Amino acid sequence: MPTLCANRDCSFPRWMTVTLVAAGIYNLAFGLWTICWPHLWFDWSGMERSRYPELWQSVGMIVGVFGIGYLIAASNPIRHWPIVLVGLLGKILGPLGFAKAIYVGALPLSSAWIIITNDLIWWLPFAAILWKTAQAKVGKPITREEPYTTEEAAEVYQLSTGETLAEASKEQTVVLVFLRHFGCTFTRQILRGLQDLKAEAEANNARLVLVHMLQHGDEQDYLASAQSSPIPRIADPNCELYRAFGLGKGGLFELFGPRVWLRGALSLFKGCGVGHLAGDGLQMPGAFLYRDGAIRSAQPARTASDLPDLPKLFNQSKADGSRIDESGPNRVVI
Repeated sequence: MPTLCANRDCSFPRWMTVTLVAAGIYNLAFGLWTICWPHLWFDWSGMERSRYPELWQSVGMIVGVFGIGYLIAASNPIRHWPIVLVGLLGKILGPLGFAKAIYVGALPLSSAWIIITNDLIWWLPFAAILWKTAQAKVGKPITREEPYTTEEAAEVYQLSTGETLAEASKEQTVVLVFLRHFGCTFTRQILRGLQDLKAEAEANNARLVLVHMLQHGDEQDYLASAQSSPIPRIADPNCELYRAFGLGKGGLFELFGPRVWLRGALSLFKGCGVGHLAGDGLQMPGAFLYRDGAIRSAQPARTASDLPDLPKLFNQSKADGSRIDESGPNRVVI
């Protein structure tokens, strides 16, 4: 389910509410159990009863208070994400302390069952809620429940030269390079080789166009040192053109997988550096050949570190049956 946001309120799937209601009820029940029967856990785990049951009852009251917090958060998990975050931290740190107590012999292994129900089973759903929150808060929320088709988007979006993408693609094949945010080291790497990309496009009688996520004109500071001659751009602050071309938000592996870390280290070694977040930090990049209202060749990134490979993109187009008609300026014939 896509995350739709308006006036700081974001949509969220029903399973989030169900999860937090279940967590709230469980915590309240656990708190009531420890307050009313403070010796039961010790008896069931084969341990000596506590000499100070009031301490265990106090723990139960704290857990019960968290239950109230979860029930409040269930009304809007994305808005109340700090409650979920604090809860997850407690469910991670608690088992760590428990594991240490078992390791040093302060608690028997038979007592560890309580960690499963109190903490471990909640790790995945709580983490998923926080990840969904990150997608809504860090990424750009979508403004349309149904994405544009490529044809619709081409009629709506304009190049910095004033023509629409549809108009530009009638005159010549357009090489669309969709960038990640301008602070990304991989975007900086692309900008460093921008003139090479332009030369490759022109060698294939095509026109290079950059797509970015800032408001029109805000990209100038990032492109000033990268362009010896102007390259047309398309501003897509809502990432709807990205969606129209099938480019979505990256997951943990796509954004932070081993391949990304390795290539990121190489990029930093080359001096590309990293900057502040200037765009949607979750948005995936890609490159496409677009002509006469149709995608002729596609190169969606598998990870955030994937860079546009224009020779491969043009070869793919030719292998799929396209050829250049020499009778006109890059007339693509299928």
